[in-house]
Amino acid sequence: MSLEPTIFVVDDDEAVRRALTSAGALLGHPVRGFASAAEFLTAYDTQPGCLVLDIKMPGMTGLELQRKLADDGVAIPIVMISGHADVRIAVEAMTLGAVTLLEKPFRLDELLAHLRRAVEKDRTERETRNKAADIDARLAALTPKEREVLDMIAAGKTNRAMAEELQLSVRAVEDRRARLMKKVGAHSVAELVRLLGTP
Repeated sequence: MSLEPTIFVVDDDEAVRRALTSAGALLGHPVRGFASAAEFLTAYDTQPGCLVLDIKMPGMTGLELQRKLADDGVAIPIVMISGHADVRIAVEAMTLGAVTLLEKPFRLDELLAHLRRAVEKDRTERETRNKAADIDARLAALTPKEREVLDMIAAGKTNRAMAEELQLSVRAVEDRRARLMKKVGAHSVAELVRLLGTP
């Protein structure tokens, strides 16, 4: 699977699809066009990038595809396009997480600006998800006893207070604390608290 951001275009109108594909290529990313939501779903495998999606299409509509992706936990940023979007449709598209809704005809510079924004949004969100998954994996490697000490550190307890509560020597607490800091990859309590997302 390519890790290069790809602009996916789903529109049943071939002329519009060609125009959008040409426009997307101006950003220097690969562009793939699909005539239907079903075609896109068959080909898409959570690659990075963004999706340009027509709202009104035969078969599965753009909104239905957007809903399905949301239900499946697929977080690709979507630039919605429509020749006849009413307020209800616009609100639903934005509520479901569309980056924007462009009404045809739209300007090329306007489209490109939103595509850039969508690709960047995907990059930062993937980075955030990867960091969170990495932190979760590190925390999962802790033993129950190390996790217990971690929770106490997060609560602001001193080594002595932890030792008294756990009925251990201060040295034993310090050893557990050093091991968990190493496993989690934190060099200070402040960094550890940041990793845990504690305010």
